Amino acid sequence: MDTNNKKFSWREKVHEVIYEADTPTGKWFDIILFLLIIISVILVMLESVKEIDMEYHETLLVLEWIITIFFSIEYIARIVSIRKPFKYIFSFYGIIDFISTIPLYISYIVAGSQVLLAVRALRLLRVFRILKLVQFLGEASQLRRALRASRSKIAVFIYVVLILSVIMGTIMYWVESDEAGFTSIPRSIYWAIVTLTTVGYGDIAPQTSLGQLIATVVMILGYGIIAVPTGIVTAEFTIQGKQKVHVNTQACKSCSAEDHRDNAGHCYNCGAEL
Repeated sequence: MDTNNKKFSWREKVHEVIYEADTPTGKWFDIILFLLIIISVILVMLESVKEIDMEYHETLLVLEWIITIFFSIEYIARIVSIRKPFKYIFSFYGIIDFISTIPLYISYIVAGSQVLLAVRALRLLRVFRILKLVQFLGEASQLRRALRASRSKIAVFIYVVLILSVIMGTIMYWVESDEAGFTSIPRSIYWAIVTLTTVGYGDIAPQTSLGQLIATVVMILGYGIIAVPTGIVTAEFTIQGKQKVHVNTQACKSCSAEDHRDNAGHCYNCGAEL
């Protein structure tokens, strides 16, 4: 019985350090993890520079192995410290952790897999999980709820933009010639999307007066269209601000769900006791 209690206490302690950022050890762990992620991404960048890689290849490799081993231990610790490991393994961050850790091992097993080493840059995505500082957690949760609440409106907006791009692209295909770059309707739609979003690569440009008039209308529409999704999200963000709920960094020991309310006694996802 005592052995089981010790084992459970050990798992609880590891869980507290790894999954919760509002404890002293949890904060230090996240700071160290954050620094290692940044260093790892810098190493990936340096390795891509041939001159640097040729001169410091061995040093870069040793540093990358040290970081990879640390991430491997952390990945295993995350699995063993929760009651339902598969919840973490098949979660978004669990998959990112695995994909960003495994390439260095694969490169020594499968020939020609060195190209996968660039996938290590995915570790940068883990920064979003680490930056769950208490003072920003409520605001991040508020923004997420605002985006979720406005997703149907944004979907309708994107649908309208796509329809407008198809119509404008088709018209420009009829108006302009192949010499101007409008060789097909799909290519003309590409021009419409690029122009409507105010990117304007300049690889395709109308030559006729009518075509330039249409392009002017599309560009003006583009400025108006940019403001629409911003206004939608801002309005929802304001609504969410009035209904602000304080949450903390506590993670459920069973399903790893985060963003629980400060006074919550049970997990909102699986119902387990926190």
